[in-house]
Amino acid sequence: IMNSLLQTNSSRPLPQGEFAQSFMGMSEGGYRQWCARGGTLVANLLQAAGADHLIAMDLHDPQYQGFFQIPVDLVYAEPSIIQWIRSEIPNWRQAVVVSPDAGGAKRATSICNRLNLDFALIHKEDVGNTRESMGLVGEVEGRPAIILDDMIDSGSTIGLASEVLKRHGAKEIYAIAVHGVFSGPALEIINKSPLTAVACTNSVPQEEFRARCSKLRTIDVAPMLGEIIRRTFYGESVTQLFVHDEQL
Repeated sequence: IMNSLLQTNSSRPLPQGEFAQSFMGMSEGGYRQWCARGGTLVANLLQAAGADHLIAMDLHDPQYQGFFQIPVDLVYAEPSIIQWIRSEIPNWRQAVVVSPDAGGAKRATSICNRLNLDFALIHKEDVGNTRESMGLVGEVEGRPAIILDDMIDSGSTIGLASEVLKRHGAKEIYAIAVHGVFSGPALEIINKSPLTAVACTNSVPQEEFRARCSKLRTIDVAPMLGEIIRRTFYGESVTQLFVHDEQL
């Protein structure tokens, strides 16, 4: 059956032209290049290397958990972020937690509920990433604003978000992300932005980035990850680490 299908497909005329070939994922020779998704590739590499258990912190796409055939435990930096807000942001009780897009609203509202803070949302009114295309839902005038995201890569999102908040009268603007990748012009954007400080966990090493940007702060999650690994190894409960203290 497979041979007959291959013969049938090979007898069909292939699309001609550069656009058709690029659209269909074909090379110049007419061979269709099927590429695995990044999640599948990474999962297969880790499993082939012998990993029998995975601990991941705040996956950018939680669906990637389904690519693995081994047990996967997802842990979250939220307790460390909450502790950093309480200890490092003056007048945090008057702050507004801001999600830079609709996709991060769930994460931001979780922090709001834990700290009993107000919530605001930046939304794109247009397709283009221009200042005119971004609007704010919520009130930040005269109050500290905390932009919360899961990852800072190119820095364009928090750069535009900080300018929107500045125009709406935010007193101080902080940005907090779980993973600080800072690719391309990210550090330059942060240096020129109205951001007061940018805090990221050390899930990605931050020493080199901090040497180039004085606004960067590090949220240390190493002790938490170490304790999670220890508890997992000895079969102890990991859930207790994520039980928040509700006393403000």
